[in-house]
Amino acid sequence: MSDRLDDLERRIDELRAGVRKAMRVRDGATARALRAELRTAERAWDALVSGEPAQPKPEPPRLVTVREQVHQGLRLLGAAAQPRLVVAVSDAFFGGTIRSAQLTSLRRDEERSFRSSPHGRPYYLCAALTDRLSPARGLLTLSAWPLERRVVGPLSPRVDFLTCAVAVASHESPDGRADRLLLRMARNIPGATDGTLGPPDPDRVIEAARAELRVHGDRDTRDRAELAERAAAQLGDAARLFGAATLSTIKKENAK
Repeated sequence: MSDRLDDLERRIDELRAGVRKAMRVRDGATARALRAELRTAERAWDALVSGEPAQPKPEPPRLVTVREQVHQGLRLLGAAAQPRLVVAVSDAFFGGTIRSAQLTSLRRDEERSFRSSPHGRPYYLCAALTDRLSPARGLLTLSAWPLERRVVGPLSPRVDFLTCAVAVASHESPDGRADRLLLRMARNIPGATDGTLGPPDPDRVIEAARAELRVHGDRDTRDRAELAERAAAQLGDAARLFGAATLSTIKKENAK
């Protein structure tokens, strides 16, 4: 029993230190996971001291964090997207609860987490990169995507929109919000609707979007490949995910 108590006490000390460290770097997800493990270890310690078997408390329903909801939305879309589209997809397909305002500081939080513990997470929500290799305003991507999908050239906004439209049309959902989202997107694609007010035919949306993608796709692919090559050669790990500092940023930093 003594050895078991010693092991539990060492583990409790380690978990408490881990929670403090995670809180210092504002890594909320890691802190929450460590606190849950800490509570389990403390209950086991109490049970061992009292001689009573540990009674595990029923786990409450797991809440999906804003970060995870954004990740779900981007994975479905498969291309760089604006926050309002990510919110709409999360709402329509995953019953999401996020609002656009909650995404304002999310990318900055992700960058802080990466810089404090590089590659410490399986994925990061990061910025798309412009032709200047700076962060594109209001465009979110996933770090797990190759650079070619995270850079944006002149035609990329349109190509990404069409790619997202195909993704939305390809996913079924009984929720009427999915139909309304697809209708809004289809209205911006020539030939994707029949002019009625009802939900568009997903197959028709996909066909129309792919027809336009064939027009722009090759040029956009070449532009992205060139930008990705520049980014890989010129940027460090953090800048490849979150963009290089712009001239105005450098001036502000030097003025401090």
